[in-house]
Amino acid sequence: MVILFGFSQAQVLPSSGATLQKNTWTASQLMKPEALAKMIRAGQKVKIYNIGVVQDIKGAVNMGAASEKENLKRFAKALKGIPANTALVVYCGCCPMDKCPNIRPAFQLLNDLKFKNAKLLDLPVNVKTDWIDKGYPLAENAK
Repeated sequence: MVILFGFSQAQVLPSSGATLQKNTWTASQLMKPEALAKMIRAGQKVKIYNIGVVQDIKGAVNMGAASEKENLKRFAKALKGIPANTALVVYCGCCPMDKCPNIRPAFQLLNDLKFKNAKLLDLPVNVKTDWIDKGYPLAENAK
């Protein structure tokens, strides 16, 4: 019997057991899509950033793929001057979260900048399956 400890923050490939990238968020920093959709529909104030290459959720600012240094710098610049307690959500959804190259650098930036109310939209499969197919709000230009 093999018992593994200390891997709660890492993604593991089921077939190989190989560890992928370390997650830069905690479970409490994940936001379910239905929760964000409800906030958007209710007109609640939340800053939303698309840090990938997928369709824009209603109200999202598209920063481009955060895996590219220039886009990550642009994201940092966009965050400058925003109070650390501001409610904000980042998402990508280009691919399954365990493989996404964009969410970890973007969320690490939020941690480095000490944002206290930052969330990562929980899109385990992708934005199409976990957001669009459920009829959640998209930006007008994304339809």
